[in-house]
Amino acid sequence: MKKITGIPLLDINNHIIGKITYKPIKHSLRQDFIFVANGEKLESGYAAILVTKRNRDPKGTTILCNLEDIKYLNTGDVVSIEPNGNINVLYKKNSVGNVLLVTERCNCSCIMCPQSLVTKEDDKSPFIFKIISLIDNNTQLLGITGGEPTLIGDKLIDIITACKQRLPKTKLIMLTNGIKLENFDYVKKIVMVQHPDLTIDIPLYADTDTEHNNIIGANGFYKTIQGLYNLARFKQKIGIRIVIHKLNYKRLPQLAEFIYHNFPFVFHIAFMQMETMEVAKKNIDILWIDPYDYNEQLEKAVTYLWKRGMNVSIYNAQLCVLPKNLWRYTRKSISSWKNIYLEECGKCDYLENCGGFFASSLELHSQHIEIIKKN
Repeated sequence: MKKITGIPLLDINNHIIGKITYKPIKHSLRQDFIFVANGEKLESGYAAILVTKRNRDPKGTTILCNLEDIKYLNTGDVVSIEPNGNINVLYKKNSVGNVLLVTERCNCSCIMCPQSLVTKEDDKSPFIFKIISLIDNNTQLLGITGGEPTLIGDKLIDIITACKQRLPKTKLIMLTNGIKLENFDYVKKIVMVQHPDLTIDIPLYADTDTEHNNIIGANGFYKTIQGLYNLARFKQKIGIRIVIHKLNYKRLPQLAEFIYHNFPFVFHIAFMQMETMEVAKKNIDILWIDPYDYNEQLEKAVTYLWKRGMNVSIYNAQLCVLPKNLWRYTRKSISSWKNIYLEECGKCDYLENCGGFFASSLELHSQHIEIIKKN
């Protein structure tokens, strides 16, 4: 999530969550709103007020912010304010890349994880329910992610239920490693929520137990397989995700065959370029391969699945790195707050169609980036 630096003008004791507004709100409704003041006299009752100049008479929680940072915030965005004044953007009203981070704990230790390892944390569910209550009910898409979401047990069921009730028109995509879904009764609880548009995306990094377990740092291969079959028994909408790196690219064609023969019921398969953050960055010497150098294996895997009628995509990839016949499978999949383009990309005729880069790719990216002209 994007973080904005702020300075509290009065002491803050606890985290504050609220929805951004640039217009004054009726006093009785102010407690859920964070008002962005534009020079007018400050009024009380808001969860917090953001200002760009020091005010002689701050009302309640008043945060001093940089004007350029404030411009990032739009009416309807949801943010949290830390006691030190820093602002975390939890939800962007105009984005399709919003997620609920329900836990940072995980039961795997994937060698290419873009997050740092967290072993202990406070219960995030009250925080998550508050966010859900503030999200615009016309939101198209919302993700549920972690860490590993299933580690919060039945609270995950409650969160899916809250999304169904509060955001009935919003498509929900949950990312899980699927290990806990080997429990049939737990899968039944999730499915019985009867969310109208829930997709459960599960990673499968190899067609062999040894390779997959080595990548995730846990004995999870057969549990994840069982989880996929449990979901299928309820006709749950399922996706499979494959992050590609040096340890698994050689067997992408075999993995595609494995998926087709064993999971023909899945709704979607996504092959993904790696995000080189945190754990992945620490292990970069054993993980990194220029994406251009696995095009042969990627092309075989994608076309194999497509020819057999399966719905397949390529995420997080740059058009200039891929053979042109794979462009049709690419999607703009990187969350807007961490999606960047290189300076030379501005001269490319296909910029608007390209997925671009993770912000972390500034330091390390393909050596085959080039400007492409239509004529």
